[in-house]
Amino acid sequence: MPLWIDSEAGRATGGRSTGPWQAHGVSIDTRTIQPGDLFVALQAARDGHDFVAQALAKGAAAALVSRVPDDVAPDAPLLIVDDVLAGLQALGQAGRARMTGKVIAVTGSVGKTSTKEMFRSALSGQGRIHAAEASYNNHWGVPLTLARMPADTDHAVIEIGMSNPGEIAPLAVLARPDAALITTIAPAHIGAFDGLDGIAHEKAAIFQGLVPGGAAIIPTGLTTTPILLDAAQAAGARVLGFGTEGDAALVASDPRSMDTGEVLEVQGRIDGRYLRFTLRSVGPHFALNAIGVLATLSALGADLELAAERLANWTPPAGRGAVEALGALRLIDDAFNANPASMRAGLGTLARLTGTRRVAILGDMLELGQGEVQAHADLARDPAMARIDLVHCAGPLMRHLHDALPPEKRGLWSQSADGLTDRLDEMLRPGDTVLVKGSKGSHVSRVVDALRNTGNMARFTGT
Repeated sequence: MPLWIDSEAGRATGGRSTGPWQAHGVSIDTRTIQPGDLFVALQAARDGHDFVAQALAKGAAAALVSRVPDDVAPDAPLLIVDDVLAGLQALGQAGRARMTGKVIAVTGSVGKTSTKEMFRSALSGQGRIHAAEASYNNHWGVPLTLARMPADTDHAVIEIGMSNPGEIAPLAVLARPDAALITTIAPAHIGAFDGLDGIAHEKAAIFQGLVPGGAAIIPTGLTTTPILLDAAQAAGARVLGFGTEGDAALVASDPRSMDTGEVLEVQGRIDGRYLRFTLRSVGPHFALNAIGVLATLSALGADLELAAERLANWTPPAGRGAVEALGALRLIDDAFNANPASMRAGLGTLARLTGTRRVAILGDMLELGQGEVQAHADLARDPAMARIDLVHCAGPLMRHLHDALPPEKRGLWSQSADGLTDRLDEMLRPGDTVLVKGSKGSHVSRVVDALRNTGNMARFTGT
């Protein structure tokens, strides 16, 4: 069955098709487009209209455009609308309207993508699942995910993010979730907000999109929990809490490493019933995210025992805390992004693992506003630092952590991550367990790329 046909897409967007067509997918990128996709000519860094001819040459079923490009024939299969982004949003809205399954929305300062992937694993075996393959959580990513959603989807998981005030509510209204989960509130993008309370209010706007009688799943025990609770109640939501203590509906307890050091055994409790499951991760913060997933699924009436069992198949997405062996090194690749909360979680994960030495390679945490200097220096006093042997730093902000560290833990510092990639011999030795973490803009992921280089791996074989 096609995902979209010309008449249905035309009604949804108010656009005009130049002829009949049917599409089996939706794409915004000619580098990954598949034959039969509807190409959406968004304008971002470059105007998507410049790539319509290429998309059609690669087998696109049609293109969503606001004008006929000069290098495209007027009778080419096009859906012409006034504004392409508005057209994509309308297509996403129509995709949501025709779907009769359950929609889950996920937001939070930390762990959105990891939690989205946990839902994918937990729901396997319980019908058809739809979720974005990447972190498509912004003004074009959410409608794209909805536009790609098959009508017979049983469960859809929609990740919703923000970097500025006012971004979450319209995306939540577009997604119309049956349940909305907030993973946690932490100082991410805090430079654009008036403190943590401002972030909490923005995240809580996700509840404005809930369907009538929908469920709000919120973390308990935070200073901002009352803000989330007030917003959920104002939306008329059924409220479930999750956490490690108090009267949460679902409580995570006793996450611990097993013999391999790379698996967590977790116990959760809901309505007096206990669930035990394992995660392929050493980070206790992942255990709490998993509890949030189960709390959400309990609100939707899913099979919790099966969901808990299937969570054992989940692994952290690339760059978000996955543990792997590189020669005689053990690498925790957490280089996709960072803020103070996720940085402390990453350091805690490193502290739990064994190795000849525990070594952290850290890049700047960005978008923290006026408190950015202190936030970096304060990491030196994190309890996990007591079990970390050496810290290498990259970036002008991480210089403040470097200076605050005791001399015996102070490794190399470089103005940029590139300054560390050719000094691996000085930084590491066989048997080390290594955490690499920083904001995406710090480019500390280049250290991970250098470590994965075949030549560099050979240096750390331990032979």
